[in-house]
Amino acid sequence: MKNYKAIGKIGEGTFSEVMKIQNLRDGNHYACKQMKQRFESIEQVNNLREIQALRRLNPHPNILTLHQVVFDRKSGSLALICELMDMNIYELIRGRRHPLSEKKVRHYMYQLCKSLDHMHRNGIFHRDVKPENILVKRDVLKLGDFGSCRSVYSKQPYTEYISTRWYRAPECLLTDGFYGFKMDLWSAGCVLYEMASLQPLFPGANELDQISRIHDVMGTPAEKTLTKFKQSRAMSFDFPFKKGSGIPLLTTSLSPQCLSLLHAMVAYDPDERITAHQALQHPYFQEQRAAEKQALARARWKASAPFPECPTAPELSSAWQTAQEGRKQKQPPRPEENHPRRPGPACLMELPRLKLSGAAKLASYSSPALPSVFLPKVPLLRPLKCVGAAQKTETQKDIKPSLKQYRLPTIERRGGGD
Repeated sequence: MKNYKAIGKIGEGTFSEVMKIQNLRDGNHYACKQMKQRFESIEQVNNLREIQALRRLNPHPNILTLHQVVFDRKSGSLALICELMDMNIYELIRGRRHPLSEKKVRHYMYQLCKSLDHMHRNGIFHRDVKPENILVKRDVLKLGDFGSCRSVYSKQPYTEYISTRWYRAPECLLTDGFYGFKMDLWSAGCVLYEMASLQPLFPGANELDQISRIHDVMGTPAEKTLTKFKQSRAMSFDFPFKKGSGIPLLTTSLSPQCLSLLHAMVAYDPDERITAHQALQHPYFQEQRAAEKQALARARWKASAPFPECPTAPELSSAWQTAQEGRKQKQPPRPEENHPRRPGPACLMELPRLKLSGAAKLASYSSPALPSVFLPKVPLLRPLKCVGAAQKTETQKDIKPSLKQYRLPTIERRGGGD
């Protein structure tokens, strides 16, 4: 940590303390997660789940970036140098008088679902999705704090009391650790509601109160769903029947598509609960998917352009039009352009055939010599025969030149004319 200077404290948890630090070499600011636990070897550090998860999931635009792992063998201290974000979702909505706009909520939820989908595809589920662990910087959302994550393929049962109570799925409350990656979707649904209403969806005081609040809103689950939970827990439980007030009564400002996604995320039965990949295809995110496709197509077009520095087609066409207009200004107008054109038929018409008397052929008629209008009459010349350069035919000797010679003034060419 010699290359870093501590700026201030950001927050503190059960297992770590987060500080804002500055790199003394480049001056950039980072977030330093200082572990409270002491480690004995570098092998123990590399086996840490959070480090393994961040290395596997990075880089991704919606996963917190891990820049460096600093381990001091003498003291056994471990620090994770991560990118610095502006705030978390809890700090964003705390103290607000009005909820976030649905457009902003949709933008953040789409990025959260993308981070969950990327994480689940790589065989990891978070187990502690809550507003404090969802970080934002301007309009970018990133999921952080992977200290509680587990492998999707690891053997059950897991730890019972892992996620924060308000965002804990029913299978985490009613089973002895028999839950899976879909618990992250339940927590994400609770975050969606909290961003849209500024109130937690199920703020239970303890585990029994947590279940009771879930039933107050969602209603008592079906017997077949409770049977799944009973099979994995030693104790039996019977809940009084509750119809449930339903989420729409609590959220009148949300669109029907948003409520549809919210219901799919907080489905009581995890088998009926939506996945992160399915959530990304929900009609609620139609606008985000269209914008993403346009950005991807634009990036592909730029990458495939062979000459990015050459002028584009509109620039070439405008230059060609300018040259054409300059040429037109230099050329004098043609006389026929000043006269209106005679209206003609809209389509081509076939001319009537000529009726020739007799069986004469057109080739048998010789064209008469037309009198010249400007020049005197010239006797008709017979075809010549080449008899040598020095000899002349009798016809050529008899012909006397009867034409006067005229000289025409020279025409001066002006620049730009054809």
